[in-house]
Amino acid sequence: MRQATLSYLIRTQYLGFRYSGWQIQPGQRTVEGMLSKTLKFILPGEPFKILAAGRTDAKVSALDMAFELFLDAALENMPNFLELFNLNLPPDIRVLSIAPISQKLNIIKDAKTKEYVYLFSYGEKNHPFCAPFLAHIHGNLDISVMKEAARLFEGIHNFSAYTVKDRGKTQTTRSITSCMLKRNTLLSANFFPKKSYALHVEGAGFMRYQVRMMMGALIQLGKAELTLSDIEASLQEQPNIQLTYIAPGSGLVLNRSEFSI
Repeated sequence: MRQATLSYLIRTQYLGFRYSGWQIQPGQRTVEGMLSKTLKFILPGEPFKILAAGRTDAKVSALDMAFELFLDAALENMPNFLELFNLNLPPDIRVLSIAPISQKLNIIKDAKTKEYVYLFSYGEKNHPFCAPFLAHIHGNLDISVMKEAARLFEGIHNFSAYTVKDRGKTQTTRSITSCMLKRNTLLSANFFPKKSYALHVEGAGFMRYQVRMMMGALIQLGKAELTLSDIEASLQEQPNIQLTYIAPGSGLVLNRSEFSI
């Protein structure tokens, strides 16, 4: 009789700068691909499956990403497994914790909240070492109007203007519980510019490119290429404005993931 599959929730961090996103893609280096390759090495001959709570795009990083690991056999020593996992992963990926979970948990549908943070600076070009962490925006930005506009995203809106077109299959009405632009206190380094900024966006779920396109609209607003009225119009049930600017992936960080368990 076949043993029931066992599930483990694993939380991980990674620097996404040298990866083509989370999802496995032929001929590309991805985070999921690296995790799978490592699992095959440390669990030789044992079948397994990975299911992520979401997907991050190319160059996007995570401080708290979660995925579910399905195994046929129980892990006898989870602390040792965690240590072995980290020992064999590259230095830009780290697993933080592992815990058994019920098969009733749906890691995708049971997401309670996620917080993304977009880090950026503007003006004088940054030190090259900033590239994996901060998006640099050329020219000047009106930060005060960008802060005002960020609050417009809060609440339940039609975000169809803030994602790629997918023939109507995606639910574009989304709820943003908090959206705030402020000075960056999330990450720091001695080579960072004196001033950098962070857009904090919190909600239960996001569409592909949604946060990066929200940031893109704020950047265009800060450059006076859009107005506050344009941002308001873009959130209407039938938006009459076309947004095309997607902010660079290297500024985006998945900062926090919580589940209804």
